[in-house]
Amino acid sequence: MSTVTPYLYLISLLVPTACMALLDRRFRLVLWRLPSRHRRAGVLTLGLGIGFFLAWDLAAIASGHYAAGQSPGMTGIMLAPELPLEEIVFITFLSYLTLVLHGLVVSALSRLRPEIHTAGPEEGR
Repeated sequence: MSTVTPYLYLISLLVPTACMALLDRRFRLVLWRLPSRHRRAGVLTLGLGIGFFLAWDLAAIASGHYAAGQSPGMTGIMLAPELPLEEIVFITFLSYLTLVLHGLVVSALSRLRPEIHTAGPEEGR
């Protein structure tokens, strides 16, 4: 029988979040975009996403639709009744992933845009 470290789930959320932050920094997708007004908008949007999903979870907890699971891979740290630390990290991961994917799609489309315009119906004008 193998023993599971109590921080395994938390680590499995933090590592991909850190990797996303590295990709974000390398390709300047969300939080490292220039100028700084884009960074502020990214941080604000990330905060709003976290706030939205946290409110959603708290409403589900209050109505009895959600209860924290027990796993040997979890830390056992509860931030509120039925709200484990890992849930906040997961919410952050989910919100950040969405922003990074949006930034990636916008970046890819902006690189394709010149090719789309040169092949469009306006060529004959």
